[in-house]
Amino acid sequence: MEDRLLNIIEKEDKKNPYTDYELAELLNTKRETITSLRSRLNIPNSMERRKEVLLHLIRDLINENNRVSERELTKKINDCGFNVSRHTVRMLKREISEMDNIVKVAAKEKPDFKKTYKKPLAFENIIGFDGSLKPVIEQAKAAIMYPPNGLHTLILGPTGVGKSELAQAMYNYKLEINKGDHNSEFIVFNCADYADNPQLLISQLFGYVKGAFTGADEDKEGLVEKADGGVLFLDEIHRLPPEGQELLFYLIDRGKFRRLGETDNKRTANLMIIAATTENPDSILLDSFRRRIPMTIELPSLSLRPLNERLGMIIDFMRREANRTKSSIKISNDALKALLLYDCPGNIGQLRSDIQVSCARSFLNHVVNQTRIMEISINELPISAKKGLLKIPNYRMEIDKLVGNEDLIVYADDEIIEETLKEDLYTLPNETYSFIERRYKELQKQSINEELINYIIGNEMEEKLEKLMDKVKKIVNPIDKKDLSNIVGIEIINVVENIIKIAKWKLGVNEDSLYFCLATHLRATVDRAKKGIFIKNPQLNKIKKEYSREFEVAKDMVNIIEQELNIKFTEDEIGFITMYLQMTTSQDNLMEGRVGVVLISHGNVATGMAEVANRLLGVNHAKAIEMSLDENPEQALKRAIDLVKRVDEGKGVLLMVDMGSLVTFGDIITKTTGIKTRTISRTDTLMVVDAVRRCILPNANLDEIVESLVGEPKYEKKMGGKQSLPKPKIILTVCITGQGSAKRIQEMVIDIIGEYKEDVTVIPIGVLDENINNIIEEIQRDNEIIAAVGTINPMVKDVPYISIEDIVNGSADTKLKNIMAKEVGFKKTQKNKIINMFHRNTTIFDMDAMNKEDTIKELGHLLHKEGYVLEGFIDAALNREQLGPSFLREGVALPHADPSFVVEPHIAIGLLKNPIDWSGYKVNLVLLLAINDECMELILELKRFFENDENYNEIIKTKDFEDIEVLFRRS
Repeated sequence: MEDRLLNIIEKEDKKNPYTDYELAELLNTKRETITSLRSRLNIPNSMERRKEVLLHLIRDLINENNRVSERELTKKINDCGFNVSRHTVRMLKREISEMDNIVKVAAKEKPDFKKTYKKPLAFENIIGFDGSLKPVIEQAKAAIMYPPNGLHTLILGPTGVGKSELAQAMYNYKLEINKGDHNSEFIVFNCADYADNPQLLISQLFGYVKGAFTGADEDKEGLVEKADGGVLFLDEIHRLPPEGQELLFYLIDRGKFRRLGETDNKRTANLMIIAATTENPDSILLDSFRRRIPMTIELPSLSLRPLNERLGMIIDFMRREANRTKSSIKISNDALKALLLYDCPGNIGQLRSDIQVSCARSFLNHVVNQTRIMEISINELPISAKKGLLKIPNYRMEIDKLVGNEDLIVYADDEIIEETLKEDLYTLPNETYSFIERRYKELQKQSINEELINYIIGNEMEEKLEKLMDKVKKIVNPIDKKDLSNIVGIEIINVVENIIKIAKWKLGVNEDSLYFCLATHLRATVDRAKKGIFIKNPQLNKIKKEYSREFEVAKDMVNIIEQELNIKFTEDEIGFITMYLQMTTSQDNLMEGRVGVVLISHGNVATGMAEVANRLLGVNHAKAIEMSLDENPEQALKRAIDLVKRVDEGKGVLLMVDMGSLVTFGDIITKTTGIKTRTISRTDTLMVVDAVRRCILPNANLDEIVESLVGEPKYEKKMGGKQSLPKPKIILTVCITGQGSAKRIQEMVIDIIGEYKEDVTVIPIGVLDENINNIIEEIQRDNEIIAAVGTINPMVKDVPYISIEDIVNGSADTKLKNIMAKEVGFKKTQKNKIINMFHRNTTIFDMDAMNKEDTIKELGHLLHKEGYVLEGFIDAALNREQLGPSFLREGVALPHADPSFVVEPHIAIGLLKNPIDWSGYKVNLVLLLAINDECMELILELKRFFENDENYNEIIKTKDFEDIEVLFRRS
């Protein structure tokens, strides 16, 4: 088949190459087969193959007449035998203009796809380079290729996601495409190493001259000079002081710098800067420095990567350990599944560390018992990794398809591992294996029996491993008791300091974990007691019977609490404290699941609250999702479903959301996954801390937690008790004076919000007003400011800012409309717009389709024929379906593609003659969406329409397009 495919592509019309569908029909096979085969042969898709020929023609036509209009240019191109839209021409023309020095236009002769397509390999060692990380890799390549020395780049992402590895790969790519001297260097500098000594940090970066400071006995070049012509990688850039940032942006601007102590001599350096940080760059970098790093690349956390990529990482790390130990490794099926599914807050770095810890334990057994190969069962895994087994029910089909029920064997080979493992936070020291072998031989010489040798080395090794894992925990969950005193009060802290000693002495508890749980629990208990409110403990009898030892210790602790706080505690409260003691004394709560916690918010709120709660309670239990103002709710819902599936431990998941469409996510998630959820809206940090504290208890119950939180007096207002009347909504338009620009922007905003203009007042203000803060406070007293738009950010807390640049480039339209939809609500006039998205020419009644692929293909052809979508839309829709099917409700499929293929928003309707199978579900109605980011409200209204069973039952029976219009107008 390979030869036939190559021959067909070689002879195809280069102006209109075959799509994967057409190739599949010609070769009588499936589209997926063609896509896979084409990928393996490194053959671009039809759009990419045509793109090179198109670029060449467009360049020639523009050279003939550089004033040619897009309309005329499109006509000339189509006259040459192509079939392209103005949108496609516009995009390609822009690409030529912006990347004239990057794009290498194909030679005029026909491309010979039979020849090996040689391409750079720098990124291929990164697992996911052609999967979930493909957009990231494309960004990285673009940054390197940009003339003359590449675009300075900032890599964002939490600890352990692979920022350093990506930076190294970018440098390797630079060498591979001959944009760098092979003698140039990749210089790594961790800003945290010198953060406490800014002068030393700057001298390391820029060098110094003799006499610049005490101890500077000779001139020394800095890392900037060493990186000249190459790449300077600045890790943990958030630890770089402002002085260092200022010197760097001068270097970026002018290409010049001075060594520390120099006054006149200006040195030059041409280099690319790649920086990395785990923090929000807008809050830790100077604006002037941040603006000079044009490329930002964000790496996803491990929890957001697909399981097949995580499996690839596990195999890769196991193979490295096999090579280090010169022994093959057998991983039991249970251990493999646990590694695939467990919660890994330290991301890829922690996964590697946990695998190395498991291998070290296995290696000890291998040496002592002289086994043929190393074996890793569930017993060798850290406790946190074992908990992955609890999540198997949520991923049964996917995990069985991925790894089946067989054990995995990774063989040692003779290859040299090019990467030198750094002695970093997550890396097991290289000498660990040699330590085990050396100690074994030493003890053997002393004629000690094998059982005792195993015991001695095991204890010594576990001590080393515990130190490593403690270091990891401190980084992932840093604990600060000072933060806690600001929340619970110093009197609670003093009491906890005393009673914790009893628990530690009598039970040997984990002091830090218990400390924060008890402190937050006591604060809430004291507040309730002062109001005469006491909570019944439904598990009291069970607790007294099963945890009698812990219950007696809890009684001793309560005696001290009562004396110091002068408050009488009930036996139910003693039971609650017993639960905390039992939780912290249990060595392995593996089979006791907890209630999951997921925070979801618009803007950058959820992550902050989750981090505070986790840090104060010494856990990593609360997870967060943040939905940007211009994000499609459907995409946010998909992320929420994936996260809920990951965090569920069998007891359900508590969703804590802010407002708007997020409130509806719980019901949809439960219906889709079968996982029980409860939703609490309008949360704050204190409520989140309280919720997480309750959810991590061994006997936690989701319904009881929600009822207790709803019943708390301090939360009643937030939970929907007596609500004050909503305040009028205000949008501020801002310029320097508050006159010309602000008033012009006011007109633009009113024009953009259109139908919402009666629901909001747009007020122009000027930042030069001496009492600007007083003016804003006065406005906020009786109104709610929901957005600020203008030429300068007035810095109003918790109010989103939209710049004048967003107005000019059009992105403000989506942001403002989404803000209005969230704050004001959905407008009924949208229903008429939904009707406008249907047309009889794109509606098929009694559709005689056999399967999902045929349905999408037939409806997609209608959309393309009518000019609503670009070529490639069908492929994109089918590829999207492979990630997981989309349903509006039972019986209604909702396939869609990336908005980049959409010319004009539209919905094609397929009313099926007979129900068809759609990824395991029966479907009667298919709505093929061609939508963009501005369609969020419309899709939500579509969802509301089909939630009504009567609407659904009527529409699947209709045989006339006018009936569809009547149904939507009536609803």
